[in-house]
Amino acid sequence: MDAVILHSQVLWLIPLFPLVGFLVAVCAENAPGIVKITSPLAVLLSFLVALASVVQLAGAAEGARLTQDLYTWIAAGPFSADIAFRIDALSAVMVLIVTGVGFLIHVYSVGYMGHDESCSRFFAYLNLFMFAMLLLVLGDNLLVLFVGWEGVGLCSYLLIGFWYAEDANAAAGKKAFIVNRVGDMGFVLGLFLLAWSLAPAADGKLSLDFAHIQAHAASLAPATATTIALLLLVGAAGKSAQLPLYVWLPDAMAGPTPVSALIHAATMVTAGIYMIARLNVVFALSPVAMQVVATLGACTALFAATIALVQTDIKKVLAYSTVSQLGFMVLALGVGAFGTAIFHVMTHAFFKALLFLGAGSVIHGMSGEQDVQKMGGLREKMPVTFWTFLVGTLAIAGAPGLAGFFSKDEILAHVYATGHPYLWLTAVVAATLTAFYMFRLLFLTFFGEIRADHDVAHHVHESPAVMTVPLVILAVLSIVGGWVGLPEHWLWGNRLGEFLAPVTGHPHAAEHAGILGEGALMLIATTFAVAGATLAYVFYVRLPGLPMVLSWRLRGAYETLLNKYWIDELYDAVFVQPYVRISTLLWQVADQQLIDGFVNGVAGAIGANGDVWRRAQTGNVQHYALAFLGGVVLVLAYYVIR
Repeated sequence: MDAVILHSQVLWLIPLFPLVGFLVAVCAENAPGIVKITSPLAVLLSFLVALASVVQLAGAAEGARLTQDLYTWIAAGPFSADIAFRIDALSAVMVLIVTGVGFLIHVYSVGYMGHDESCSRFFAYLNLFMFAMLLLVLGDNLLVLFVGWEGVGLCSYLLIGFWYAEDANAAAGKKAFIVNRVGDMGFVLGLFLLAWSLAPAADGKLSLDFAHIQAHAASLAPATATTIALLLLVGAAGKSAQLPLYVWLPDAMAGPTPVSALIHAATMVTAGIYMIARLNVVFALSPVAMQVVATLGACTALFAATIALVQTDIKKVLAYSTVSQLGFMVLALGVGAFGTAIFHVMTHAFFKALLFLGAGSVIHGMSGEQDVQKMGGLREKMPVTFWTFLVGTLAIAGAPGLAGFFSKDEILAHVYATGHPYLWLTAVVAATLTAFYMFRLLFLTFFGEIRADHDVAHHVHESPAVMTVPLVILAVLSIVGGWVGLPEHWLWGNRLGEFLAPVTGHPHAAEHAGILGEGALMLIATTFAVAGATLAYVFYVRLPGLPMVLSWRLRGAYETLLNKYWIDELYDAVFVQPYVRISTLLWQVADQQLIDGFVNGVAGAIGANGDVWRRAQTGNVQHYALAFLGGVVLVLAYYVIR
């Protein structure tokens, strides 16, 4: 049955409001008081229009979508592309996440960045980031999506390197930009190959419209589908920080904490997940590509979780946590649970935004300190931050009843049900490590005696309401957000999965869970998570000296994790330094000796020639008369001799 298409006249307003907010912030650079009102207001208006559109969609027939064609962007021979927007079930979930969580982060930023001298520039970048992400999730074709895709890449560079006066911050911004260009190379090649490969089945028409791809994807040969899917995966690995292109995301912590929350929770890192879910009809044609996606996700989840075990920067722990959680989402995509991956995108947006903003509240209260070894004892002095951070920790650890419990366990159930026991075991281990390192972070930050310097400890304070109210709202969402995706046959069931099913499909993992039912799988995962949390309690509350002893006894393993497997050093030795040496050689030989040598040689020859003739052009009339006389004599002599 053909999907019902409803024409809307307001979808363009959703990305327009943040764009207007960006322009206002640029024009009102010297009026930060105005910008601190208009920037959050712009995102709130986008959220309200998006919410009204989603309500309209929910009242329509199953599988319906809202569309709005603004104008024809490109018309070149057989290829055409429009500036067009759509809201279907998938983009409905994403647009509410982006605008809803994005609005709370904007409000929080008013308190966190309110006294920064570049406050207006910060909000300008933040609004531009929202505009780009909304283009990405609302675009009705891959070209509009790609504009948003590149836009969030640009904005991440601007925001990560926001405090560019420090070289490390500027370098982190460049690192994010360059690593994502590597992924984008694969993404662009995948787009070209997809458009070209679908043309024969569409009578030669070249298009990247999602409806066109949906209609003709079945015509792709298996080898072609595999190639396209793997190229697109390269792009997703860059944006969603998967092995081996994850290295930019931990360094993204150089930006202000609200930026970290926005990138990690609501915008850039979800782009790759969304893209694969949107193009699920292409990926589903290639079992090989799906296996690669699943394996990559499981390996990333475990790899990043091991690094997070020993990090001491509060934001770095959360950064590697994000990489690991993105691995869970990619794992879900790889086993065909596309709707479940989006479910985890949603719950992760709630608790990860909460955790990052909570970390920002701690940093704000600790006068900029980020080392958890210099914290401790903050739960009495920062009670709102503590209780909301506890909720976020329980949610990401998979505590029963909280948002992360339902989405994470649904992923594990799908992985097990689709016949991937080793990937399931890998994910269970990663989930156990997640519980350990998150409770380690909680205990080091909020429990025990404060370990900060006396001046810092004396001035520790709770954050203002403009920062704590968003924390409370996100904590509530982290508690109740997962109840829209209950396991089948539980109460009202998986309402979110049913809503997404027309776009993402609806695999029934619980009905095919093999010798273990979904309830048993939940019990196993929860038991391991409790074990991880309990171990963290023993290590950092009951026996706080034990981690130091173990780190000394297992120094090799500890140093390896602390130095993040030396991946950055490996990349520097294998890619960066050879490139620098080749560039230096080309500069010294090709540029200075050949190009500059040729140009300078021509200039030198002209100069030397000028020096010769300059001797004849003295400006002395007597010299000219003498030369004239000599010439006459020579001419006369010639005729006389002749």
